[in-house]
Amino acid sequence: MSDDTILGIDGMSKKYGDAVALDSIDLQINRGEFLTFLGPSGSGKTTTLNLIAGFISPTAGSMTLNGAPLEKLPAHERNLGVVFQHYALFPHMTVRDNVAYPLKQRKVPKDQRLKAVDDALRMVRLEQYAGRYPRQLSGGQQQRVALARAVVYRPPILLMDEPLGALDKKLREWLQMELRRIHRELGSTFIYVTHDQEEALVLSDRIAVFNEGRIEQIGTARQLYNEPQSLFVGKFIGESSVFEGVYRGGGFYAGDRQYRTNGTCAEGPAAILVRPEKLAVSLPSDDAVVDAATNRIEGQITDIVFVGSAVKYAVHTPIGEAVAHVPAERAVDTRIGDRIAVSWRADDGRLLSAN
Repeated sequence: MSDDTILGIDGMSKKYGDAVALDSIDLQINRGEFLTFLGPSGSGKTTTLNLIAGFISPTAGSMTLNGAPLEKLPAHERNLGVVFQHYALFPHMTVRDNVAYPLKQRKVPKDQRLKAVDDALRMVRLEQYAGRYPRQLSGGQQQRVALARAVVYRPPILLMDEPLGALDKKLREWLQMELRRIHRELGSTFIYVTHDQEEALVLSDRIAVFNEGRIEQIGTARQLYNEPQSLFVGKFIGESSVFEGVYRGGGFYAGDRQYRTNGTCAEGPAAILVRPEKLAVSLPSDDAVVDAATNRIEGQITDIVFVGSAVKYAVHTPIGEAVAHVPAERAVDTRIGDRIAVSWRADDGRLLSAN
């Protein structure tokens, strides 16, 4: 285990009868990083968070916190901060008393407690609301109180389970920036659960993509977007065009032809994944010469969306659905239902097994 590792997970599983919620995952979480668990409902991300928090016990595997065994410690002895989607504030307590509660439970002296609460409220920019009750606050303010309460005793790790899920889009985006700022100020390790890929891309140093109780891939947002290691990750992170076929004899075939690729994969069902900004569009009648490294296929436009600086084309092709984001100045004069050609260079396609 590296000196930079604060939390280590080794072969951890969770079963409920015959149902596998988590299937033997391994994970090393770095000190001071913002790590997001991303995946669809039922993928195992919240189960993992609850195992770390101590709310449930693993069926198999082990965990360490700063090198010391963790999995057998009860939740209240782990000293981890937790923020839920539902704020769970005490309605009969003021903001100040809510934030002070964990310190009282730990019997922190009053003078130290007052300073820590003031620091925590200042960090979430709510010091002027210290005397109010939760019912007098907006949803976003209540969530910041919950955050202050979770960090007031400076836990080594802060666990967050979709804490912004109940907020409107504009407030959620603002609080994402606030979370980034607070993370930088605290220097603590943040572990964040979400099913929202855009939120994960904005917040995270690294992202662990969960699927069916396993971690499909872990890496930076740039790595996951540009170098997905599975078709699931490629589809789940960002928009993409997926051209389906088969890989055999060192080549990728779809329909009645071979397409140029850069890379290899397992023999059998496969796909080429291309990001929208890597696809070019042209009229089928365009006589422009396509070089030896470029693939081209015709299809029918199913949608056109103007998004300011770019035009987004959705195109149905014989080998899959294509999505192209084209700079407005390079858009072609077409309508929904028209024929159009999409093209991409071999280096811009990601060849992935579809098994």
